[in-house]
Amino acid sequence: VMGVPESRGVLRRMSDMLEMLMKRMDILARLENSTDFHKGDEARFPLDRFQPAAGLMERIQAIAQNVSDIAIKVDQILRNSLLNGKAMEGRRDQCEVPRDPKYPDCAGKVEWMRARWTSDPCYAFFGVDGTECSFLIYLSEVEWFCPPLPWRNRTAALPSPQPFQSDLAHLLELIGTGKESLSFMKKRIRHLAQQWLRAARRLEQKLKGRQRDQKHILIHIGFLTEESGDVFSPRVLKGGPLGEMVQWADILAALFLLGHSLRVTVSLKELQSHLGVPPGRGNCPLTSPLPFDLIYTDYHGLQQMKQHMGLSFKKYRCRVRVIDTFGTEPAYNHEEYATLRGYRTNWGYWNLQPTQFMTMFPHTPDNSFMGFVSEELNKTERQYIKSNKVSSMAVVYGKEASIWKVGGKEKFLAILNKYMEIHGTVYYETQRPPEVPAFVKNHGLLPQHEFQQLLRKGKLFIGFGFPYEGPAPLEAIANGCVFLQARFNPPPSSLNHEFFRGKPTSREVSSQHPYAEDFIGKPHVWTVDYNNSEEFEAAIKTILRTQVDPYLPYEYTCEGMLERIHAYIQHQDFCTTLSPPLPPKAKSPAMQSPPSPLALSPNATHLMWSPSASRDPHAWPPVDSLQVWVSETQHACTETCRRRGLVCEPTFFRFLNKKEVFLQLSITCDSTEYEMNHLYPAVAENVHECYLQTEPLLLSC
Repeated sequence: VMGVPESRGVLRRMSDMLEMLMKRMDILARLENSTDFHKGDEARFPLDRFQPAAGLMERIQAIAQNVSDIAIKVDQILRNSLLNGKAMEGRRDQCEVPRDPKYPDCAGKVEWMRARWTSDPCYAFFGVDGTECSFLIYLSEVEWFCPPLPWRNRTAALPSPQPFQSDLAHLLELIGTGKESLSFMKKRIRHLAQQWLRAARRLEQKLKGRQRDQKHILIHIGFLTEESGDVFSPRVLKGGPLGEMVQWADILAALFLLGHSLRVTVSLKELQSHLGVPPGRGNCPLTSPLPFDLIYTDYHGLQQMKQHMGLSFKKYRCRVRVIDTFGTEPAYNHEEYATLRGYRTNWGYWNLQPTQFMTMFPHTPDNSFMGFVSEELNKTERQYIKSNKVSSMAVVYGKEASIWKVGGKEKFLAILNKYMEIHGTVYYETQRPPEVPAFVKNHGLLPQHEFQQLLRKGKLFIGFGFPYEGPAPLEAIANGCVFLQARFNPPPSSLNHEFFRGKPTSREVSSQHPYAEDFIGKPHVWTVDYNNSEEFEAAIKTILRTQVDPYLPYEYTCEGMLERIHAYIQHQDFCTTLSPPLPPKAKSPAMQSPPSPLALSPNATHLMWSPSASRDPHAWPPVDSLQVWVSETQHACTETCRRRGLVCEPTFFRFLNKKEVFLQLSITCDSTEYEMNHLYPAVAENVHECYLQTEPLLLSC
């Protein structure tokens, strides 16, 4: 029930409208009885359009009488409720802004509401009506800037959990229809279904007896929404990039098979509905607690969520995982630092934990490696490939004619053509693309299974330098091809190359596929200077003589991806994890540091977790896997760890960002600086200066 004046006003308006309707019906009835009305007009005005049904006038009169009766009864109820509820209304009219040190922003927010509550319709949607009490109810129950009012009933029902689903057909329903990109993803899931199911069974055996939490997960693929432009869907059948859709299809399959409850959206309207976005301009929080434990999205989706979730975005952003093909470095992620130091781009500056960004390849341990899967071969298929490889057949990487346009290819293509028959899969509609040389056998754009068959026959899969870091080279290597790619000099990056400009990373790309170069290498991957004809020809000759078996790294198998995503969901918690302790800038004599949990290794080359130090059994990765080494000058932690067969782990920096650790490593610190800098903690050994980090989000490998 609304307030007294509003309720009476609504009923009065209803009564007036019914009265007006009756008057108009009466006029029509009189017209109907007029003899002049019918003369010569029957053809143009059929009588049945104007004849009111016999009982219609009576019904309207009855409704009008009912409204009149209701108005009288409501008036009585409102008067009684006014008398009975005086104490409550007194409280509502006499709300005072509470002075609670736990809610320091309350008074300021109330002041803002007094001046601006009409600036967005969402405030009225939540019941704000300009009274002090409505401000406080809103600021304590919808937002969280004021303490709850003691006289309010605050019980709220939480959303009920979704039932467990395990049938992949149900996943295909969840993905929906209406876009070529969605059709492509569903085809991929169907094609790999048996492989996924076998891998899930194997992982289930591995994890027997271990705790597995089931989560409610929203997957919002922002780049496929109409609001973001969706440039991908129209190009699926025309040779456009498919890497992102390959990855999203595999993420959906993995999350579903791990037993989580999923909701999938590719439209802004669906996103708003699932999140509970109130009407208005995005200033208010969500209408109810977020019903999802995790949200997987991309940069487009992240922007849409921030725009429509209001204050709730800040509250719930710890639940977001951002699928980010090329990665986001800490220097670009920290808004203030990026702005001050020139790292601000169109992307980045979200102030998330860097490991909330999930990449296609393991570019940097500062982000989490999500990956995708490649098809695995059984024994029969491997044997078939061995028997049917055509040793003189090369397949070119790339489906768009534009990759053939760039000059400089004539020389190395002439050398390749001398030794091998060259096959292409370049898209065309009616006639052969003129960019593709006549000696190349072009198959046009092939369906995935036909492309696999081509790779199973081919000896060599050759890259022309673009596209960067896609899934196809791994598929080729898994089908027994050797991958030949160009070494870049100078290496492109966001600092010198148009393609990478604006991406939130300074990473230098040493070749078309750095993962294949660094993590797989020879004999499966050859990286050479295409401008050096002798080096290129020597590589071709060696590849022709070399026998290679199909190879697929474990991390790109279905089981590897399932295991990795399970570990992330089970162990990564960005909502409750405390920030690592920062070094104090000055210590009073009373401030005693706790003893370091690190100790010198038996051979005194590095630090390790001390056997006497306590361990958190839930810590992930386990702290006793920690080793602390000092890099050579100008070497990043990533490089130093890899040389020692280790991986840089950013969560361990909280144990290292202390002067005591420098001393344990026998580093002389004549001076120690404390600064917000993405290169710290660090040491300049030549001048005995030590540097410690003051901003946890900038701790970087």
